[in-house]
Amino acid sequence: MASGVTVSDEVIKVFNDMKVRKSSTSDEVKKRKKAVLFCLSDDKKKIVVEEGNQILVGDIGDSVDDPYACFVKLLPLNDCRYGLYDATYETKESKKEDLVFIFWAPEGAPLKSKMIYASSKDAIKKKFTGIKHEWQVNGLDDIQDRSTLAEKLGGNVVVSLEGRPL
Repeated sequence: MASGVTVSDEVIKVFNDMKVRKSSTSDEVKKRKKAVLFCLSDDKKKIVVEEGNQILVGDIGDSVDDPYACFVKLLPLNDCRYGLYDATYETKESKKEDLVFIFWAPEGAPLKSKMIYASSKDAIKKKFTGIKHEWQVNGLDDIQDRSTLAEKLGGNVVVSLEGRPL
């Protein structure tokens, strides 16, 4: 069932910027988003970029040591969110980067919030063309262990995530 919620142009722009890897200067690369959260607007009619809840590639090694752990800390324990995470990982054969769409619906979120986020998920997913990995997460136990994400990305062929061995 669709909720009638629309996706803001800014959300689509953020997705396209994360998806397209054009050759960039090192300054442009640093400004690229590694992870970002999206939420419903106050009137619950639009999906918007959640201000302040993002990690830039340039933050890694500076203010962010472990981008995955930092992303997990951005998730609110008592409300739903959508997220995009640009996962860098290695298999036995090669290095890879893939965008992961995450639907965060923790146990502690209000039922009304879970319902509207669940019924609005298709609206945002339709705008995110070419996403290979989708992950619905219902609590910190599901997301804290990076091996769970590695499993989503490629099962047991993934040997490291964000430069850290599994």
